[in-house]
Amino acid sequence: MPASPPKPSPFASVKHWLRQFASLPEPAEFDYPFARSDIAMLQRLEDGLPQLDSQTWDEMLLDDYHVRLATQTSILGQQRLHQRLASGTAGAASRARIAALLAAPARQAVIEQAMQPLRTADMEVAALLCGAAPPAPPWWSRWLLLPTLALVASLLAAWLFAPLAWAVAVPVWLLLMALQMRFYDRCKPWERSVFTLQRILLVHGRLAALESPFTADLREGGRMAGVINRQITPVRWIKMIPLLSEYDDWLMLGNIRRYFHSLRVVRRERAFLRQSFLLLADLEADLALARHLRARAQFCWVHEADARQLSLDAMVHPLLDGAMPLSLRLDGRGAFISGQNAVGKSTLLRGVGLNLISARAFGFCYAQAARVPLLPLYSSMQNEDSLDGGESLYIAELRRARELLALAEGGAPALFLIDEIFRGTNHLESVAAAAAVLHSLAAQHLVIVSSHNLVLGPLLEDCLAPWCVRRDDAGALQLAPGVLRATNGIALLAQRGFDAGIADKAGRVFDWLSTHMAQPADCGGVLERA
Repeated sequence: MPASPPKPSPFASVKHWLRQFASLPEPAEFDYPFARSDIAMLQRLEDGLPQLDSQTWDEMLLDDYHVRLATQTSILGQQRLHQRLASGTAGAASRARIAALLAAPARQAVIEQAMQPLRTADMEVAALLCGAAPPAPPWWSRWLLLPTLALVASLLAAWLFAPLAWAVAVPVWLLLMALQMRFYDRCKPWERSVFTLQRILLVHGRLAALESPFTADLREGGRMAGVINRQITPVRWIKMIPLLSEYDDWLMLGNIRRYFHSLRVVRRERAFLRQSFLLLADLEADLALARHLRARAQFCWVHEADARQLSLDAMVHPLLDGAMPLSLRLDGRGAFISGQNAVGKSTLLRGVGLNLISARAFGFCYAQAARVPLLPLYSSMQNEDSLDGGESLYIAELRRARELLALAEGGAPALFLIDEIFRGTNHLESVAAAAAVLHSLAAQHLVIVSSHNLVLGPLLEDCLAPWCVRRDDAGALQLAPGVLRATNGIALLAQRGFDAGIADKAGRVFDWLSTHMAQPADCGGVLERA
């Protein structure tokens, strides 16, 4: 007697279903161009501890940096990367996963292929899943098919034997039109949100079917993702019937019924959808960072330092191709950076700032080695006058200085990057105000400042170590201890096409000013006197 075939395992059907999920055809590749407000939505909703403000975000060119990080990434990964940059702190789990992905490019490629459908989503859903819950559908939304049936019945009655049935058909038809006009504008964007949710559920199921340690967190909810995906958009049999499909929305309120049905499903399964969204956003952000680092010639994992210590060895600017590596070490004091015009002081500050932000947000720097404090960072680099706001340059600088002092007085350690403070007033008042503000900031926090006012170097030497950006004989950029000795502002007049007479007059005035306003030798304690 032949042996009976073995009974299938209770998990066999689940595994078969997951394999089907993973083998669905690929959608056409398309990266929807989302607005900055959409990309920042998750950050606004999670509202973590502020690590930088909007002015710092703009001055550090973080939109450009975010674009580089988020290449080939859906709105989910873009939102998580933005959130980490703005207020996140690198976690050990994320750092470990990025390192593991770097060591397994083949596995990363398989995961990226499975996540491809996310890039076709054209609506952000962080507000839907992580913000306030959507409103409950009204009680009558379950009976929306009744007006359609009443309309059909009255039309048949009017056509066959009861002309008075038009008295019913017309009001019912007007009711259908009123409902359509009332909810049509709400249904259209909602359909796009549902499409994004479908992409999330589809990818969740695909990743759950993969035997990969990188997707273990998604495996448990793989079957549920498929169930919800089928529930959120039931089969629309009317679309299979010629002619009737054309009138599904206007005569049968198909779009409104689908809206309320999917709204009920989303409200019921919102916790699962939110968890799925966040798991995929985290995974895609880590994939993007691993892909980014794999293309970098140099990076290092960061070691955390005390609030007053910083060490960046052979650091480069992440947005500049072929950037010259520079090293900066601070121990207890901040830095006063001087250098000739156009040598790259502002670029250096942005390079330092971007490295410090990536260290805090992601755990890596663009350097050979890095030991830095993982602190909030605030900058003042691009203050401008405003005709609309009624602010002169100096008033704008004063406003920003007060903002920085208020942040500093909060007590929590922070980093401050400041470029050419108080350009909008005369030299003497500029030096005086700058010295007072910088000395107060540096008393409690790590401050890195660049300025052409070289007298600030000796004035602030008790709290800011002097560093100078210069070029060596071969033209290579160097950052070394000390204050600039030879300025080039007058020399640039001739190099930029000014008349020799202009350069000569400027030189004579400079020589005269230098004898009357020479740097004093005993200014070190001026700011400490009562």
